[in-house]
Amino acid sequence: MQPFHTLQGIAAPFQRINIDTDLIIPKQFLKTIQRTGLGKHLFEEVRYDDHGQENPSFILNQPDFRRASILIAGDNFGCGSSREHAPWALLDFGIRCIIAPSFADIFYNNCFKNGILPIVLPNAQVQSLMKDADTCRGQAFTIDLPRQVVMSASGATYPFEIDAGLKTCLLEGLDDIAMTLKNNDAITAFEARDQMRRPWVYGLGKVA
Repeated sequence: MQPFHTLQGIAAPFQRINIDTDLIIPKQFLKTIQRTGLGKHLFEEVRYDDHGQENPSFILNQPDFRRASILIAGDNFGCGSSREHAPWALLDFGIRCIIAPSFADIFYNNCFKNGILPIVLPNAQVQSLMKDADTCRGQAFTIDLPRQVVMSASGATYPFEIDAGLKTCLLEGLDDIAMTLKNNDAITAFEARDQMRRPWVYGLGKVA
């Protein structure tokens, strides 16, 4: 997983609440187990028309926001089903950070497992960031994870809170498996001791 330290990128304001995972990546694209290739279907139902042509009014189709790496959205982002394809699609498009007043719990945790930083800020601050993103189109915002600060293109700064353990995972680029493997020596030592104590569990002997 790619570590996250400081991100400088364009922020796209998506003025909508209750953005669910089916809107993020529709169910017909859930057949794959690959984490790549889903970006072109991100927000498919609102990004394209019935003929597969781009909807020019959709924020990520507008020239100033086509390369956005930060998404600013409304309350309850990522609600609905628990599909991990949702952060996969966002990441494949290029989104590394989402700012919203609140997130669905499962989606929020799935973001950290895939190298995306979800930031919770009060609604008033989110609205200010959306306004700045629209006013300062194409100008970079800065997300400083070590300092836990969002800086808008206008220079306004907003501190944010984050769980220390989740912050470490992003800074070091560690998903759940990588976090477990950090303790590989301890795991190996335990298994060696346990094999001596309970060999039958490992197929090395039978219960007397």
